[in-house]
Formats: sequence, structure tokens, C-alpha cells
Amino acid sequence: MSGAVAMTAQLGSARPASSSGAMSLAQALSLEPLAEATVVAGASGVGRDVRWADVVDIPDPLPWVGQGQLLLTTGISWPLEDEQQRQLIRELAARNLAGVLLAVPKYLEHFPPVAKEQADREGLPLVEIPWKVPFNSVTRAVNSAIMLEQLRVIEQSAVIHRELTKAAVTAGSLQDLVDTLGSLIHRDITLEDPDGRLLAHWSATAESDPVRQATLAKGRTPGPVLRHLQSAGHLDRVRNSPGPVRIPASPDLDLASRVVCPIWLRGEFLGTVWIVEGRGELSELHLRAAEHAATVAALHIASQRQVAMVELRLGASFLDALLEGMVESGAYSQERARLLGFDIDAKYRVGVAALPARLPLSREDVLRRDRLADRVSQLLSVRGGVAVTSSRLNRVIFLVPAAAGRTSSFPGLSGCSLALGREHPGTAGVRRSYREALSILDQVPAGEVRHYEEMLIERVLGGDLEARDAFLDQLFGPLRRARGGGILLTTLVALAEDGFHQRHTSTRLHIHPNTLRYRLDRAADLLKADLAAPEWRFQLQLAARLMSLAHNPQE
Repeated sequence: MSGAVAMTAQLGSARPASSSGAMSLAQALSLEPLAEATVVAGASGVGRDVRWADVVDIPDPLPWVGQGQLLLTTGISWPLEDEQQRQLIRELAARNLAGVLLAVPKYLEHFPPVAKEQADREGLPLVEIPWKVPFNSVTRAVNSAIMLEQLRVIEQSAVIHRELTKAAVTAGSLQDLVDTLGSLIHRDITLEDPDGRLLAHWSATAESDPVRQATLAKGRTPGPVLRHLQSAGHLDRVRNSPGPVRIPASPDLDLASRVVCPIWLRGEFLGTVWIVEGRGELSELHLRAAEHAATVAALHIASQRQVAMVELRLGASFLDALLEGMVESGAYSQERARLLGFDIDAKYRVGVAALPARLPLSREDVLRRDRLADRVSQLLSVRGGVAVTSSRLNRVIFLVPAAAGRTSSFPGLSGCSLALGREHPGTAGVRRSYREALSILDQVPAGEVRHYEEMLIERVLGGDLEARDAFLDQLFGPLRRARGGGILLTTLVALAEDGFHQRHTSTRLHIHPNTLRYRLDRAADLLKADLAAPEWRFQLQLAARLMSLAHNPQE
């Protein structure tokens, strides 16, 4: 096994207490000189870190002891009064000692009962060893083991630094980075964006808690879990923390304990690294790895943004030129259009998504708009569209090819007002569809999608002349383009004006009723309409009235 692989394997099974260069008291008691040691009180504290072992045998040991110390004593200066013993145990526990080790029997047969009683309350381990065991063998063994542990931690830290730094240079995606982190710490990991959407994941085991399973299945953290974390204040802690945050288990949600490390880039919150802690508490070394991975993720995202920004500028510039009618028909423009996935001869529908934000936009609103543009691009890529967007004020503009079909489902764009123009061919058609989308945008409620075709009558009734022309073109366009369609159009308008009384219309047009029926059947076929349906009759009567007003503006 190579050095790096060996260290990675060790890190994957690292002991929780060993990550800071210390060892637990329980581990220290497994050393050979302490083979005959017995924990006689405070057993709940055997997981305390031992940072060094030293002999202190003076009447007032408190100035000479500190956190993590394993205090060795012969008991020669142990206080005799019960209250003095209780006070000493309380003071030693307050200094976070790892434990007190007493050599017996010599000056004391055993720890006094009152001392053991107080130690159990404080969780301070009291350990007895046979008098025959030399103190120097204990201190040498414990301190040597601690030094070896510190060396191991340093070596593991070097592995973490080296592997994640290599990932920063070689990783082609966030998934590559998460794979590297997972191979180092062997825990279930997810990397999510600020809205809880899954960006990458790594599984250490085939089984995981239900929340993680749902996250992988849905591609995002479930809503009830996010709401719980928000109401409990955990998400605010994460967003306000520069480093890892522990989130306790929630049995009601089947949520195992987790550690969340925020990803920051120049004060911008980019997402989170989630590590399922479960039953085994993550060590400080694990957290260090996660924090380093979050830093590398921020660098990777920054790099991808630079690349995407160039592509976005090129794409947005081209789309802006399309919308403003500045795309020429030369070979260069056509080549550029093909590179961006735009077919000049195809039909497109322009969509405009608007955030509910006040102008001028705040920095946070600009970031929200940029994230919206990213989601739109991803959605268009999946649907075979042109993954190019243009951002203006609180709006994101994009193209949907006719081949993608007419849809009212745009997942990931909830909360926005989304307006779509009609499908039109060519560059002029893009401009026309854009104007149509803009004309209905203010009438689209937040969180809803509207197509121009659906809004024509409302706009016509509001006096919109462009909508009137579009409505008449949409209604009668097939007739106007058909041979002899003018006569059919005149017949339909007359029928609508006569209240759909065919006898009155045939008399008015001086034609036989059979001729009228033939014309109406022909018109219905071209329009693919049921002329007896109330909706069609309403539209025909409205069209007749609009045409009458157009010819008689004084009305």
C-alpha cells in the first residue's frame, strides 16, 4: 500500500478523539505500562483527550495542571478532609483534566469514597495503578504515543492538503471534487447550491438515512427538512458561519446528525457541503477536510464562472443583437448562430422571466437573477433549446425552439412571472415574439406562466391595437392565405353580424343557402373550427365588431 493510499485508509477510519494530536484516556489505558490500571470513578469521562502526562505531588497542584493533562500522583499530598477532597475534584474537573492516576497502595490504599463520589458527579476519571509500576514508564509511554499521534495527524493533514489541492487543479467538475473528499473521509456527502439543489454527491455505504435518499431521488433537500432546519435556526447558523456547523439528529424527520460546511467566495454564499455524521462523530480532521473541500469548491466555481461568463457574454450579445434586429444575414453571423445552437430558418418562441424585485436591483437580487439565468440555461439544454440567455434589469430572456413543443411547465422557475410570445420563423420572428412576450408580462401573476395566445382577447378588450391585429391574424390567417379565402372571410363576418342566422346571411349576401353552407364548411375546415361552439362564435362576433370599428373609426 502506497503512503498516500495508506494515509487515506487511516483517515477513513480515524478515531474521533485523535484528530487534534491527542489520544483519549481509554486509548491511553490500552498502553502496556497501564495494563493493570483500573478506572474506579468518573468512567463516563474516559473519552477525554490526553494531551500529556505528568507527575504533580504537592499540596496545591492546581497551578501546575491544565486541560488534557493526565495527572499522576502518589497521594502523599492528598487532602484529608472530605470537603477539601470534594473541592479538589471540582477544581481539577473545571480545568478539564483528562484524569487523575493514583499509585496504590502506599500513601493511600485507594481513592477515598468521597473523592470517587464527587468524581462520578463531575465525570472526571480516577484511575488506580499498582505501586510497582514506575511513573516514568507511564509518562514515557503516554507522551510517546501522543507524539506519534500528532505525527499521524500531521501526515494525514498533508494527505488532505495534497489530494484536495490536486483536485483543485485537475477536477473537471464538482463531482470530481466530492469523489476526492469521499475517498478521504468515507462518509456520505452531498454538495448543494444555496437553494438546496443537489450539485454532486458521494456515497460511502449502500444504505443511508431517509432524508439523504429523498435528496438523491428528488435532486434537492426535501422541503419539510429545509423548513425544519430554518425554523430551528440551523440554516441561519450555516449562513453566518465561516466554518463547519453541526446539526443534531431529528428522529421525527428520520434525519441523522450532519455537519454542514458553507462555501464562501468573497462574501458570497455559494452553497454547502453536507456530511452525514450518523452514529460516528466526525473528527476534527474530517472537518478540516470538509473545510478545505469547501474552499476548493469555491475556487472551482469561481473558475467555472469565468468560463461561463465569457460564453454568457457571447451568447447574451448574440441574443441581444437578435432582439434588436442587428443580426446580419452574412456567413459570419450564420456561423456564429450555429455555434450557439441557433437555426436561423427555424421557429422560436421568446420567453421572458421576471423576478419579483424592486428596481434598482440590490446585490442579492442581481445574484438571484444570475442564478435564475443559470437554471434557465440548464433547462434549455435538457430540452434541446438554445442555452443562451440575456439579463436585463430583473428579467431573463431566452429562446424556446418550436421543436420543444408548447409547455406550461418550467421547473425551477417558481416565484417568477413567465411570459412567452408565439412561435415565429427567422430573426424577424424572434423580435416579434419578444415584443409579444413583453406586451403581456405585466399581466402575468408571480409564479405563473402565460402564453401570448392565451392573453390576446384580454389585450384586445383593453384596446391594444397590436393585439387586435394579432387576434385577427390568428383567427383569420388561414383564410387570408387560402385561395378564395377572402370570400370565405366575408361570409363568416356577415354570419357573425347576423347573429348566426344563416337565412338572414344568405339573403344579405344574395346567395343560395346551399352555397352559404358550402362556404361555411370550407371555412371551418381551413380554421379547424366548430362554428357552432360558443367560444368560436364569441371570437367571430368580436372579430366582426373589431373589423367594423377599424373601417368606421368614428364609432
